Amino acid sequence: MIDLSFFRGIWRRIHEDEVPALAAQLAYFFLLSLFPLLIFLVSLLPYLPISHHDIMHFIRDFAPGDTADFFNNNMENVLKRDGALLSFGILATLWSASNGINAVVRAFNKAFRVEETRSFIVARLMSIVMTVAMIFVFILALLLPVFGRELGELIFSQLGMKKEFLDTWNTMRWMVSLFVLFFVFTGLYWIAPNKRLKITSALPGAFFATGGWAAASWAFSFYVSNFGRYTVIYGPIGGVIVLLIWLYLSAFIIIIGGQINAYFSEKK
Repeated sequence: MIDLSFFRGIWRRIHEDEVPALAAQLAYFFLLSLFPLLIFLVSLLPYLPISHHDIMHFIRDFAPGDTADFFNNNMENVLKRDGALLSFGILATLWSASNGINAVVRAFNKAFRVEETRSFIVARLMSIVMTVAMIFVFILALLLPVFGRELGELIFSQLGMKKEFLDTWNTMRWMVSLFVLFFVFTGLYWIAPNKRLKITSALPGAFFATGGWAAASWAFSFYVSNFGRYTVIYGPIGGVIVLLIWLYLSAFIIIIGGQINAYFSEKK
């Protein structure tokens, strides 16, 4: 059972491990890896049965309004360029995103109070493998709603219930997205720390990160759409500021998930 000591313990860990500073560092690496990843995904579109609109639908499920528009504008600029970007996108994505994974590993090691004993090559290879796995899961997350909708429309139209299916589709898309997020977070919390863990030890943090990230993204999106006036204050870079704040919130929640797992591991 979770009692008051749990919240006191997590609050103490946040201060001891300087979680806000770690989240800022992680948000920086997320930002660096985001656009190479976008270039890579857009360059793959001719080889996949999805369009850039499908990617935007997935992003708009969680990203604040200004950030989604910022992504859309950059995606359209990338689409106007030639296919030679694919090789650059692969290299840039693997390198920059693996730096982000390394930052996650350092944050989790700090939470578990362990040192990184793996060699630089092993740690970098692990980060690259995890990056490739996350890209694969992300592409799968894009493909599932596309094929799921087509398959659902086919089945339900045969039953004369196509309208009922379309009415529930948005909820189903959210459930698929949340399941994919939970799967990614579970793998991240299980593999990243330099500590032998059971996969069940990663579940508390994965549950928190999935629910917390979805709730924080929705709340921040609501705030930006109704109260935030970042474009008025910051002008043309308002979308970038919104993106940075969103990445910071995301990084903070991911690190807190690692702290929760470390807290329960310490108690055991």
